Order: sequence, then structure tokens, then C-alpha cells
Amino acid sequence: MPTKTEIESLLFLLEDPDPFVQDNVRSRLFELGERAVPLLDQHKNQSVDEAEREMINEIIHNITVDSFEEDFLDVLENGLSNYKQLEDAVLTLSRFDNPTIRIEEIRKKLDRYAMMIRDDIRYKMNDGDKMRRLLRFVFEDLNFKGNTKDYHNPANSYIHSVINRRLGLPISLALVVMFIARRLELPFYGVNMPIHFMLKYESDQQKVMIDPFDGGNIVTYDQCYYFLKKNGVTPKAEHFERAREVDILTRSIRNLMHSYSKHDEEKRVEHLQNLLGTVEMMFDG
Repeated sequence: MPTKTEIESLLFLLEDPDPFVQDNVRSRLFELGERAVPLLDQHKNQSVDEAEREMINEIIHNITVDSFEEDFLDVLENGLSNYKQLEDAVLTLSRFDNPTIRIEEIRKKLDRYAMMIRDDIRYKMNDGDKMRRLLRFVFEDLNFKGNTKDYHNPANSYIHSVINRRLGLPISLALVVMFIARRLELPFYGVNMPIHFMLKYESDQQKVMIDPFDGGNIVTYDQCYYFLKKNGVTPKAEHFERAREVDILTRSIRNLMHSYSKHDEEKRVEHLQNLLGTVEMMFDG
């Protein structure tokens, strides 16, 4: 097993200007493989040097990307036909950003959020009150909001980062609502509208569109039509239907690809492109 001293020495040698030394250090780190990851992660968390943190993060990613892909495929093998399976896939996708995260801890946070308002929801008499209570809880009590200042940050698309930072894209904010709603048996659904992902609440009593990027405000279908036309898209009925789980997952992956491309991280884009192709082949092939 590697020691903390060996890892620190290897990371120090990575700063050597000699390419031969750097290549040998990287070879040693990859030889140690995932056995080195806990110590690398510990060193990263203790470092105050942002450049060093990014370097270590990239080393960890390169060491673990193969096992991540295997685990992601294992999750997909279980299917992608309900929001529980979608949640499993989205949580696992977070490991592409941070291989050391504990998925069960993220799941427990979602469980805890649902427990915090379960009694409120239970004693609301009509669907409209239940819908508004959950939206108020997510966007006011917990203060989740759209990241308008740093829209292309990949962190906006990873569910663990969105939960920790309370910032995200329309689709990732929608997923937070949908995953909490699943635990409360509330009929919130994703809507794969072009340009801007939306939420829909659809019950016997209520059927409304909701903008997760605008504090969970209710919007009319006319507003959605106008938005699409304004952005050069001809509105179609299918734009406002419930999205399939596979379409939500593939859109999440495409958003990540776009964000990494904006940051010139083409290697990550390539890995995600391979994942996207696999998902499409498995469920649309």
C-alpha cells in the first residue's frame, strides 16, 4: 500500500521540469491505481494551492475513470424507466466529477429534505397547496436558485454539487424537485423543452408548467410558446410533454459536455461523448 509520504514525494516530483521525471511519477501513480486515491484526495483537500488541487483532481479522474464507467453501466443495466432509476444514474454520474463522493450521503440529504416537509404535505387538503409547499420549500426555505453568474460551470450539472452549493441549471434544479417529490409521491415531472428545461405538476386537479430556473414560478403555455418563438424554435406539442428518463439523462450529459468544452477540457468531453453513445445505444438503439 502507498504511504502518505510516498504520495507527497510523488506530487512534489510532478513539479520537476524534466519530462522524464514527470512521466515516471505519473507511471508510478497509475501503477498504484485506486489504492492511491484516498491519500491523493486527502492531500487535495488539505492543499490551499488551487493549481495543485486541480492537478490532483485530474490525476484521480484519470486513475478512476475506467471503474466509474463500469459502475455507470452497471446502474444502467438495471433500467431507466422510473425516477428511482434516473436518480441512481444521476447520482452515479456525479462520480465523474468526484470519484470519492459518497453517493449514499447525497441520497440521505434528499431523504432528509423530504422528511422535513412530509407532515406539511400530508395535511394539505388540495393538490395546489401541496405543489406550492414543495416549491416554496426548495426555492425559498432551502434557497436553491439558478446560477446566472457562472452558468457554464460544470458544477451546475452535478447533483451533489447542486445540493451542496444550492446553485444549478434548469435541469439540475428540476431534478432536485423531482427527487424530493418522488419521496413524497407528488406528481412533478420533467419537461424536455428546447433551450430551457421545465417542470410540470400534473394531477387530477392541477396541470401547470413551472420554471425551476426562476424560483419555481408558474408559467403559462403561452409564455413557453412565446419564449420558443423568440429563440427561433417552432413550438410543438411534444415540447411540453413529460420527458422520458433517458432524455433527461442524455440532456444532463450533453450539458456537461458543453460546460467542459467551454473550459477547454476536451478529454472529459470525449469521455462523456462515449457515455452518451452508450446510453443512446442501450435505450434508443
